[in-house]
Formats: sequence, C-alpha cells, structure tokens
Amino acid sequence: MDTFKLLQTLTETPGPSGNEKAIAQTVREWWNPYADRFVSDHVGNLMAIKEGSGDGPRRTILLAAHMDEIALMVHQIVEHNGNGFLRVTNVGGVDIRHLYGQMVVVHGENKSFPGVIGSLPGAMLPPEKHNKPFGYEELVVDVGQPMSTVKAEISVGDFVSFRQPLRKLLNGRISGKALDNRASVAAVTICLDYLSQRQHSWDVIAVATVQEETRLLGAFTSAHSQEPDLAIAIDVTFGKGPGASDTGTFELGSGPALDLGPNVHTGMYKALKKTAESLEMSISTGTHSRASGTDAFGVQVARSGIPTGLISIPLRYMHTMVESVDMKDVERCGRLMGEFIAQLDDKFLDDLAAGMMEEDSKQ
Repeated sequence: MDTFKLLQTLTETPGPSGNEKAIAQTVREWWNPYADRFVSDHVGNLMAIKEGSGDGPRRTILLAAHMDEIALMVHQIVEHNGNGFLRVTNVGGVDIRHLYGQMVVVHGENKSFPGVIGSLPGAMLPPEKHNKPFGYEELVVDVGQPMSTVKAEISVGDFVSFRQPLRKLLNGRISGKALDNRASVAAVTICLDYLSQRQHSWDVIAVATVQEETRLLGAFTSAHSQEPDLAIAIDVTFGKGPGASDTGTFELGSGPALDLGPNVHTGMYKALKKTAESLEMSISTGTHSRASGTDAFGVQVARSGIPTGLISIPLRYMHTMVESVDMKDVERCGRLMGEFIAQLDDKFLDDLAAGMMEEDSKQ
C-alpha cells in the first residue's frame, strides 16, 4: 500500500465537522476491498464490517477514527463595489492566528468556490489593532465573484474548508491539513489491509466517525448502535518541537503512543503494549487525567461500558494547515492494531475481567 497516496487522498478531500459526505465516500473507496459489508447511520458515520473466521456469534472489536476536520462557516455576506465577500466563524478548534492568507473552498449548495482569506493591511486598521492578530471581524473570504453570484450560490451556514495539498518533507515526514485525524483513518486502512493477510477470529467494525472536532457525536452513536465487546480509539497527539514541553509530547518517528487515564481500560493498555513488544515496536506512554478529548470518551461510556484502548500518532502544529507526521508512525499504528486483533481469542474478555479483579484485590 502506498501510504503517501493514501494520506494524500484522505487529507485533500474536504470533510468539515458536520459535513462529512465527501470524505465518507473517499474512505469507503479505500475500505471497500476489505469490508464484507458497510453500514451508514443517521448522523453520517461510515462503518465497515470485516468478519472474522470464528464460529458465530463472534466477538466484535470497534476501531474509531474520526474523519471530520476543523473548518469555517459562512455567517454573513457583505457587498463592496458590486462584489460579494463572506464573513466566517469557526467550526471546531480553529486558531484564528493561522487564518490570514489561507486558501479555502466555500461549499455552496450546488457548487464549490475557491477563495482566499484576506484583510486590510495592518497599517490601514485602527491604531489599537496595529501589530495584533486579525479577528474574525477583520477577515473576509474573497471568492472573486460579483454579489449577484454570491447571493445566488452561497448561503449563511455553508461550510468553508481549507485548500492545502499534502507535501512530502524529508525522511518520510509529510505536512498538510486534516492530518488530524486522517492520519488515523489511514492507520485503520493499513490495519484492514494487514488483516486481509492474517486470520482473525473476531469481527472488526472500522468506523470513520463524524463530528469529533465539535462534540464526539460519531463516537457516542456508533458505539451505542454496534455494541462492540472491545474498542480502540485512534487519534493524534502533540509532537515534540522547539519550545514544546517535555511532558505530554512525543517525538515524530518514535512510534505510536498508548494512553493511560480515565478513558482507557488498563487491561487494554497492557494488551496493546504486549502486542507492541511482540512486534519489537517502539512505543510511548501518554496520560490524561480527565476526559481524553478523543473518541475514546464517547465509545467507553456507551451502553453498559466498553473496554477501550487509545492509540495516538505524534503530530506537530495541530489544528493548522501544516500539520506534520512521520508516515512510519501511521504504518506502525496500523500494524499494531492488526496484530492485536489477529491475536484476540475467545478467552480475552475473561482474562480482561480477571485482570481487573486481581487489581481490585490488591487495593
């Protein structure tokens, strides 16, 4: 599998949080060779079911990687000298300091319009705003169209995605937009490819979830409807770089990070770590003290509770248009999940429960 081509296709397909139709179709095309069937639910989650070889009824494991991305939304249309301009607001955790000068695509009802985000030069703004970051009130999206066209084709509430190609850096590094979290969707794809060459007794439910960037919607609904026996959430985590804290950050190229914290079942952490050791794979350990801010939170609390693990891919410049990862980490993440699933047997859940009882007895 060409990892760069996979990531390029995924990241360059638009999928604002709340408008994931296009990216869902792209993910479906990549997952189609591995899936026995697909399920799409009312909120837009895409679920690929890969059946295991065990006798039915089989146990199931759910892999949750969100496919939505941060974006913008039109909230006002303004006119200047017969031309139409758009005022926008954020969808998800957009850092406004990165918006000025970006290329975008405005997704109208019937067609899309390329545009740029611009503003008056700083020297033309009021003195109190000189040498300060632009606010949303100073920024406009310019699609180069007359007001008549803008009013006819674009409406308040239309989504605006960022237009940024994926670029190769040196030593297997790449940079672009939406690697949070298309890198994890790519890892799930690599996992499915790995399992196509390995026997596995459990059914696998791969879910490209929606609206993680805004409210974890897809994690809650997919885990509730599918009722898996186990789950793994896959996301990105903060990569080390100049000025970054030594705690809670991870080197690009150092392998996946396995999380420990309230959103993670300790037995799942230990089992994933053991699998990594069997592969002689480098990993790191991350921690969270409250909610993890990932799909793991939504999956873990579905119905009566699901033993959940959390795997993260180190990423620099999160929530920008130049997010950067090491492709080896994406590939390792996929291979780790694939091997973990291939080793699952009928005793795993009993062993998981017994392990928790042993921990309780030591307290």
